[in-house]
Amino acid sequence: VQLQASGGGLVQSGDSRRLSCVASGRAFNHYTVAWFRQAPGREREFQAAISYGVGTAYYAESVKGRFIISRDNAKNTVYLQMNTLQPEDTAVYYCAAARFLNDNHVPTARYYNFWGQGTQVTVSS
Repeated sequence: VQLQASGGGLVQSGDSRRLSCVASGRAFNHYTVAWFRQAPGREREFQAAISYGVGTAYYAESVKGRFIISRDNAKNTVYLQMNTLQPEDTAVYYCAAARFLNDNHVPTARYYNFWGQGTQVTVSS
């Protein structure tokens, strides 16, 4: 699976932004797809994921109620709608894909086999 993340940019505090992750290659709809972010000097941090099949959504506690993940299998695309953005949301955002037997592993970056190149989101105060 090849992943291409896009949609980042410079926004103001309180704004919304939608990121897209377009996949090509193997059957995209057989993979759980997640968004992670990494700020300078920090580890890569799980934000949200959506499973294949019924499309169960998982969220980090810090973004519940603000971020919404969705997928359109017909377009091989997963979206991350980010609302009420704050300066602390500034980071490079990555999408990743994997197949899981254990949902407990979904938030853990090292279980993901495929990664996109990242898209920068900068939130000004």
